[in-house]
Amino acid sequence: MSATSDRVRKMFGEGDTLRDAGLTMPDNIERYDDICYGTDSKWQMLDVYRPKEKQGELLPVLINVHGGAWVYGDKERYQYYCMSLAQQGFAVVNFSYRLAPEYKFPAPVEDMNQVIHWIFAHKKEYGFDMEHIFAVGDSAGANLLNLYTMICINPEYAKKYDIKTPQGFKPNAVALNCGAYIVKVNDDPNDLTSCLMKDYLPHGGSREELEMVNALPYMTEEYPPAFVMTANEDFLRSEAPVMVKRLQELQILHEFRLYGNEEHPLQHVFHCNIKLEEARKCNMEECAFFQRFLG
Repeated sequence: MSATSDRVRKMFGEGDTLRDAGLTMPDNIERYDDICYGTDSKWQMLDVYRPKEKQGELLPVLINVHGGAWVYGDKERYQYYCMSLAQQGFAVVNFSYRLAPEYKFPAPVEDMNQVIHWIFAHKKEYGFDMEHIFAVGDSAGANLLNLYTMICINPEYAKKYDIKTPQGFKPNAVALNCGAYIVKVNDDPNDLTSCLMKDYLPHGGSREELEMVNALPYMTEEYPPAFVMTANEDFLRSEAPVMVKRLQELQILHEFRLYGNEEHPLQHVFHCNIKLEEARKCNMEECAFFQRFLG
């Protein structure tokens, strides 16, 4: 493992532990834990969270694609955030995926596809409403969600992968939070993204690889409605307007939110800290956006 990935794992892990300190499982949530959706019982695991008051009902599905710079993160780090989403009336699927440098691109995209197939195979067991499937992703997870959505809607882009999505599937709507949409590689040893790409991409950032992970040109009018958000002190803040511009060009229904101000500054992926009032507001607004497409 590179020193960069090791540093990211330690730094992010310490931050997430502090963020979630003192949180407990809500009394109004039922959860199904540690379900293997693939063949790897370490990496390919998921949880399902549902509101107890909705027992026996079909619920719209909300899939979480976690962030972590492609080298960090798992479902445990996102459990409290995801359970707060389930409280809004969703069956939330919270999954871990294979990380770099142990596994290279496109491993996490392949894992997301396996999760989708798992949802189709277990729809009755967990009360999934298959007519209404939504997804959220943050940071690197927003990048992965964007790539997978492109595979679903653009056959030309899909040819770049050895992936077979469920026939006719695409999310009904997506939320892209503090996302990474522009991935560049250079020789600067202090450039974090370039160092991470050397761990993540099999060839460290060949032209073909960069074309695959910078998929905005492959977006089409078939892209689902999107909620795009960033924060005033998000280090990826400049990338959100690029996504919004592309959505505007294609006339895709979307909403854009910039959270935080000088008096109340907010950082990258602040929405995962459910102790924050601003996080609760953001997450409720995203759920309300999804609920517009129920019916």
